[in-house]
Amino acid sequence: MQQFGYLAVLIACVVGTLPLEFALRARVYRRWLRALLAVLPVAVGFLVWDYLAVRAGWWWFDTEYLIGVFIGTLPLEELLFFLVIPVCGLLTYEAVRRIRPDWAPGARPRADDTAVGAEK
Repeated sequence: MQQFGYLAVLIACVVGTLPLEFALRARVYRRWLRALLAVLPVAVGFLVWDYLAVRAGWWWFDTEYLIGVFIGTLPLEELLFFLVIPVCGLLTYEAVRRIRPDWAPGARPRADDTAVGAEK
């Protein structure tokens, strides 16, 4: 069972953030192309870095926690990591933005918000 360790963490991340899509209407999976365009360029950059680091011997993967499927020198779980974790981050961000729109960058403070120390 230990060989499913890395995959189990990724599955837990997806399962843990999946309710955000439906309960808080984060709309990340609904706008999958937009999410893919946000995630893929960064994922490719980090996968290239990973590949080079593994080839140079600076980085390695403990095969005890892997299912054993490799694409080149990278395990399948590592490829999934660079898709799953950013999407979970997007889900979290969009869910928070949905319930607290005033926290979004550039949002104007609500009328009931007052500055610390400001006189009324």
